[in-house]
Order: sequence, then C-alpha cells, then structure tokens
Amino acid sequence: MAQLAPKLDADGVNALLRRAFPGAEQARTMDVISVSPGRLHMVAPYREGLLRPGGVISGPTLMSLADSAAYALVLAHIGDQLMAVTSQLNMSFLRGAQPGDMHAEAEMLRLGRRLAVMDVRIWTESPNRLAAQANVTYAIPA
Repeated sequence: MAQLAPKLDADGVNALLRRAFPGAEQARTMDVISVSPGRLHMVAPYREGLLRPGGVISGPTLMSLADSAAYALVLAHIGDQLMAVTSQLNMSFLRGAQPGDMHAEAEMLRLGRRLAVMDVRIWTESPNRLAAQANVTYAIPA
C-alpha cells in the first residue's frame, strides 16, 4: 500500500467533528487521541447508561464507537469531506466490554478514490483483551 499521509492531526479531526455535529453528544464525548499514517486512536469515556443487562457495555455503543473511529480516520486522511458515509460495517463481539473508558484503534487497510476500508479494534481493559473488532467501509464523495 502506498504511504498514507494524514491531512489532519488529532486536534484538527476533533475540531472538524465538533463543527460538523454541534448538537451531538457523541461528537463532544469521543476524542481522537492520536493520528499517524493509516492509524487513529479514539477514546470514549465511560458514563452511566451504557450498560446492558449483564453489566457489560452495550453492542450499539461499541458499534457507534467503531463507526465514529472509522469516520474520524477517513477525515484525518482526506480532510474536510464530511459527506463520506458508511457503506458497510461488520462487527464481531469477542467478549463482554467491561465498564470503563472505551478505546478504538482504527487502521486503514485501503484508501482509494471512492472507498476507504478499515479495521477497528475496541477494548476497555487492555488492547490485549479486545472486546470487539469491526471491518468498516466508507464511501468517499466524488
């Protein structure tokens, strides 16, 4: 794969997301911590109301984090093209996500002119104890 060069750093992606979604709680609570070529680390703080029966973080919460991390990774590499949209998200739940801050590590597998394909790994306890993994594809506007 050709060397990827981010157009935005973590602060730039956070600012772009907050401008694009000014009323969205999600844009205010999920923070991009780092951006490097082909990679992004995002953290969403734990808060009450995220647990499902059984005391683990709900699947929809983890799916939202995976999609948000993938979107942020795309924006970091293509810049201010907010009309990039999810075209596919496949999620595997590997173990119950214990209450705690949720981390997502997104990796760009392919960045083309029309599609971006990413792998997103999510954990709460340790990156060695993944709670979920997602393959996400974004369609990029022409």
